[in-house]
Amino acid sequence: METRGLFAPETVEEAREYFEAVGPAAQTTVREAARVMGFDREEYADRVTSEVVTTARDATFASLLEVTVADREAFDDWRATYDGDVQVNGHEAVDNVAWHAGPAGEAVAATFQDEPDAAVATLRRQAFGRMYRELFELVDDE
Repeated sequence: METRGLFAPETVEEAREYFEAVGPAAQTTVREAARVMGFDREEYADRVTSEVVTTARDATFASLLEVTVADREAFDDWRATYDGDVQVNGHEAVDNVAWHAGPAGEAVAATFQDEPDAAVATLRRQAFGRMYRELFELVDDE
């Protein structure tokens, strides 16, 4: 069994704190990427919208989510003790599983055979979309 990533928020408040914390890093990443692409001030103002920075913040947060990668047996053992809903994507006959448990009693999992890096990346996007996006839209609206 292997754990990848940094963020495993246990509460909604903790998830929001992590999300807010990656905001400055996302802003800096966007600014530096635009600089390397040769954007002048006018082009930067035209092309680097709040939506671009928000997307960078979303992707940064998602890429740091803690994901467990293990064989099917270890996942089944974990799932038997997990007190929440688990949505599994993929086929039940596949040997390996990656999963993330969110702060609100739900988890997502993805089965995979040979590509753990791809499974982890996909799972992080799914976890963000299913468990976190709505939480953070509320932050943006406040």
